[in-house]
Amino acid sequence: MYPFVRMSYHVWKARKAPKLDLFDTHVSQHICMPWDIDIWLELNNGRTLTLFDLGRLPASIRTGVADAVKDGGYGMAVAGVSVRYRRRVTAFQKLEMWTRFVGFDGKFFYIEQSMWDRKGECCNHILVRGALLKNRRMVPPHEFMSQLSPDIEPPALPDWVRAWCEAEQMRPWPPTQDAGA
Repeated sequence: MYPFVRMSYHVWKARKAPKLDLFDTHVSQHICMPWDIDIWLELNNGRTLTLFDLGRLPASIRTGVADAVKDGGYGMAVAGVSVRYRRRVTAFQKLEMWTRFVGFDGKFFYIEQSMWDRKGECCNHILVRGALLKNRRMVPPHEFMSQLSPDIEPPALPDWVRAWCEAEQMRPWPPTQDAGA
């Protein structure tokens, strides 16, 4: 089940927290709960993606993106994800999550997130490619960003983000359905 209560708590905290500039990092504290673990007694890989929601929405509130999305009648959708799992996360483990808006290109915006343990070691890292929607169609990010902040100049996307975008363009769509492959 989706963690609605936890999300409500993080949204409440974000509304009371100081505002952030668009490219600042939102830092939040989390605990891996027993219902987040899998049969190997560690944070389930799918649940990891869900827990990252607990950082993105509060970050969008603190940066003003959530209000601009609501006021403009936009929707947001995840259009791609790249994840690295590096350290085991177990029940009741405390984590610090970092969430930051990396930038945007002609079609998508990019958000980087990571979870860190108490020793300061990164447990997992994610790059999210998001799309803005209006009237069931994608909206170029620069249109939205000009409404959010008319003077905004996006930083150049890091090389590793651009390389991932290029690799995604080479990936076939629709995927192959050959049973022998």
